[in-house]
Amino acid sequence: MIKKTSGIALSYIRYKETSIIVKIFTRELGLKAYLINGVRSQGKSSKMALYQPLTLLDLVVYDKENAGLQRVSEAKIQFPLQMIPFDFQRTGIALFMTEVISRSIYENYQNESLFDFLKESIQILDQKDTFLAHFPLVFLLEKAKYLGFGPEEASLYFEESRQQPFTHTEQKEAYHFINELLDGGYTCPKKINADLRRKLLDFLLGYYSEHLDNPSPFKSLAVLRQVLS
Repeated sequence: MIKKTSGIALSYIRYKETSIIVKIFTRELGLKAYLINGVRSQGKSSKMALYQPLTLLDLVVYDKENAGLQRVSEAKIQFPLQMIPFDFQRTGIALFMTEVISRSIYENYQNESLFDFLKESIQILDQKDTFLAHFPLVFLLEKAKYLGFGPEEASLYFEESRQQPFTHTEQKEAYHFINELLDGGYTCPKKINADLRRKLLDFLLGYYSEHLDNPSPFKSLAVLRQVLS
């Protein structure tokens, strides 16, 4: 059956000489793996741009029940990214977002509200005036809500976590800052020092690992720290 859907490209691996297998989180069909033939052939290299991480796509796909690999009939870029591919800070954040998304959802997982949030986040990251320093923190806080384990207030994060990384003074400041981020989202004007922001990021990633039962370290974290230092 042929279906139309929006999608967010997450990652791809090379397959044989000229093809790729790409994972795309689609709005209507969930997370799917698609075999794209001939995309790496000489003269067709431009099509690889369609499947770079976090590319927003309009798709026409074949959706066969119980098929491991699906096929794409048509694909075009829905929202051309103007800054993410060319700004090293935004590229680093995008790499981090991609890893967090990929580790949080599974094959065929479908969540239209989560998709809409991710699409909006990508578009905000691509805007010139977006404040980047606390973007990863807001992303983790908001995404946790759509996954079903994000509390509505800061104190519950600390009550539900086995971690205790903060001093008493830091924890009080962290409470206030998380609540500010929960209220203000990506436009939150409040700022904190880099050390506490780094601790908060580690804390939230640990919180994710606890709820997703995936303790392995995030490989993109080192890059994120470097671009936001």
